[in-house]
Amino acid sequence: MRRRAKIYAGLAAAVVPVASVIIALGATPAGAAVGGSGPYPADYETSASLANHTIFRPQTLPSERLPIFVWGNGGCSANGLSQGNFLREIASHGFLVIANGAPNGSGSTNSQMLTQSIDWAIAENSRQGSKYLNKIDTTKVAVAGFSCGGLEAYAVSNDPRVTTTGIFSSGLLNDADDYQLRRLTKPIAYIIGGPSDIAYPNAIDDWGKLPSGLPAFMGNLNVGHGGTYDQTNGGEFGRVAVLYLKWRLKGDTTAGANFVGANCGLCRTQWTVQQRNLTLDGGTPPTTPPPTTPPPTTPPPTTPPPTTPPPTTPPPTTPPPTGTACTATYAVQDQWNGGFVANVTVTAGSSALSGWRVTLNLPSGATVTSLWNGVATGSSGTITVTNQSYNGRLAAGQTTSFGFQGTGNGSGTTATCTGS
Repeated sequence: MRRRAKIYAGLAAAVVPVASVIIALGATPAGAAVGGSGPYPADYETSASLANHTIFRPQTLPSERLPIFVWGNGGCSANGLSQGNFLREIASHGFLVIANGAPNGSGSTNSQMLTQSIDWAIAENSRQGSKYLNKIDTTKVAVAGFSCGGLEAYAVSNDPRVTTTGIFSSGLLNDADDYQLRRLTKPIAYIIGGPSDIAYPNAIDDWGKLPSGLPAFMGNLNVGHGGTYDQTNGGEFGRVAVLYLKWRLKGDTTAGANFVGANCGLCRTQWTVQQRNLTLDGGTPPTTPPPTTPPPTTPPPTTPPPTTPPPTTPPPTTPPPTGTACTATYAVQDQWNGGFVANVTVTAGSSALSGWRVTLNLPSGATVTSLWNGVATGSSGTITVTNQSYNGRLAAGQTTSFGFQGTGNGSGTTATCTGS
């Protein structure tokens, strides 16, 4: 069951178009930096053959072919300039960018409009008389969106023409939609506004349910749900989006080095980074090769080992923890052949907590591969998980939770909690 029932405004528009959502997330941004920072100064235009869309492109088309980037706006707003600074920046680096909605349009959009954008770009690449004739790389297509637009991107991510998916401050609202995660086969990137982003719990929940072998990146910058789209050139979200697209759509491994490995360019910066199955060349991540010879075994003892006589007095008991009481409730959220996702609910006792620590005893063969909303020590056997800075203080009776994905079987794990 999806743990966060809170439906945030930007995504609620996917279910019911709400005027206030469009006002909040679809307002015209600050004046766009003319051209963007890339080598191909960019602007936007419209096309009569692609109604209700906004097309961002280099003002002078370069000799290199333009990969396709289609975008769903925050709040599913039909204003194609909602994230104009951000989209113009991407176009200036040699991409054809198509946003749902006309410039300064009104109303709301839907996921089919992203498919229309892809259809149009591919048709224009082969249409005689088109300015885009043989100028578009139709083999490289990214679908992405912000908040409600991220839900639109999820909905069409299984289009066989899509090369990669980008989810910006978004996450599925209901467990009934988790099938969209299970059908993912192409690399995906999450760019989220950190714990202060109202979409953060949903994005983390989705991350824990991705197919086990899917190449995936998650970057969190603690700027909240609004991101940095309206800043000059789209701010930090614009910079990172360009790097990701250069890697995934243009094969730029220098850009890709910002996302891959323990020493990635975004690692140990203000970004909090998570990675899965990532290699610069897009191949299979390396694994530890099996030994070429079987390991030596220890021969059985020739005589039975001495037995320890029973104690003449009972052993001392371990005193109870001195911290404030709390409880930890463990539950397996999803189990499949070879892996699982689990959630632990921490509840303060009769007194407030300033911090908590949960001890997990995992069954043999189970290993934690990723964990969210907590800080783990160890990955198998007995591990401890302590609170993050934002979820350690609990009032009496208040609850919080953390989750993790693991390999093996998650059933049989026990959890105990101590607090301070």
